[in-house]
Amino acid sequence: MRASIKPVLILLASIMMYPGFAHAFPDKPIHIIVPFAPGGVTDLVSRIVAQGMSDELSQDIIVENKPGASGSLGTNYVAKSKPDGHTLLMGNISTLAINAATFKNLGYDPKLSFSPVAMIAKQPLLIGIKKDLDINSVEALIELAKKDPGKLNYGAPGSSNQLATEAFSQATSIKMNHVPYGGSGPALIDLAAGHIDVMIETFSSIYPFVQQEKIKGLAVTSAERSNLAPHLPTLKELGFPDVEVTSWQGIVAPAGTPEDVIEKLNRAVIKSLSSQNIETQLTSKGLQPSPSSPEEFKHYIAEEEKRWVNLAQEIGLDPK
Repeated sequence: MRASIKPVLILLASIMMYPGFAHAFPDKPIHIIVPFAPGGVTDLVSRIVAQGMSDELSQDIIVENKPGASGSLGTNYVAKSKPDGHTLLMGNISTLAINAATFKNLGYDPKLSFSPVAMIAKQPLLIGIKKDLDINSVEALIELAKKDPGKLNYGAPGSSNQLATEAFSQATSIKMNHVPYGGSGPALIDLAAGHIDVMIETFSSIYPFVQQEKIKGLAVTSAERSNLAPHLPTLKELGFPDVEVTSWQGIVAPAGTPEDVIEKLNRAVIKSLSSQNIETQLTSKGLQPSPSSPEEFKHYIAEEEKRWVNLAQEIGLDPK
């Protein structure tokens, strides 16, 4: 009996030593790269979802921040990583769509450099103004901006904020001055202090300031009102359906990652987002869990990139 087993063991050992032998995925810790500094929305989403994915995959998941160049630094890192599923990117509206409209040389192609895994979450943007402005509605903001074109200053900590504000300005035929910022924190502090007049920012970042009455909230940019702020109207309700803007996050892997690995990661994401605990963590921050198939997310990325590239061209925004 032992003599018959020995050749089989030798054969198995030979197969495992062969360079093409595929180990069961994942066979080591998975790194989710966040191309922004700690503390932002994308970082928050990554850490929440990583908990559930780790349990489903029975493997450690490490969230690693690689900020720089509006997210392009960390995004490029993942694009050039080994396509084995152990290095992933938590991409968002900026890195996988808007940056293509605002930068000449990204170093990666949102559609070709990655294998989409799944959409994670979406959330609206919120239009906020400094509390000293003697207005309380979007209609009044438009009237004020038209009365003195170019007088109001809007803060934008990133390309997504800038293009969202320009989309709003274009739809309402107003003109405001762009004040660039390196991050949402400094811009929100300046808005609360009255140094700038307007800011269109992700709901989860700006709403705490609205709750504390440091900033006035006027409206949200999603198709439906936020459950956390049902008193705020949508721009669609106010007659501006073309300014529907949703911030989003989703996981992608380097292009060429095997389909079975992508499918396993996708199942882990969907199972993670079905957890009541994880859903509560996201919704309490104004985020809506939005799981998708890899193919659905691929189509969404392509449509978003097309939309923002077209808008940038329409408003004459020159890529950096």
